Amino acid sequence: MDSPLEVDVTTAAQMLRQGAVLLDVREQFEVKICAIAGSRHIPMEQIPDNLSALPSSQPLLVLCHYGVRSGHVTRFLRANGFPQATNVAGGIDAWTEQVDPSLARY
Repeated sequence: MDSPLEVDVTTAAQMLRQGAVLLDVREQFEVKICAIAGSRHIPMEQIPDNLSALPSSQPLLVLCHYGVRSGHVTRFLRANGFPQATNVAGGIDAWTEQVDPSLARY
């Protein structure tokens, strides 16, 4: 099954329930404001040095604040052996609006 390059947050939430891994590529200070339980945090600039820590055989959802950084990371991951990497459009900002309003917005 081909993984889409990008999904909306409600689709991402469903994929998480089905076993996808959520990779948060925001900076540490952003994660301290709000984070999705169970996500893996690796800041964007540290991704190239941490590829071996990521699963290449299961769906990998990539999330940032609005979806721009995670889009870049998704394309990088796909070019480097992660065909199931998928960007979460709208990022955690959309997540706090549509999936979990209990999380702080910033």
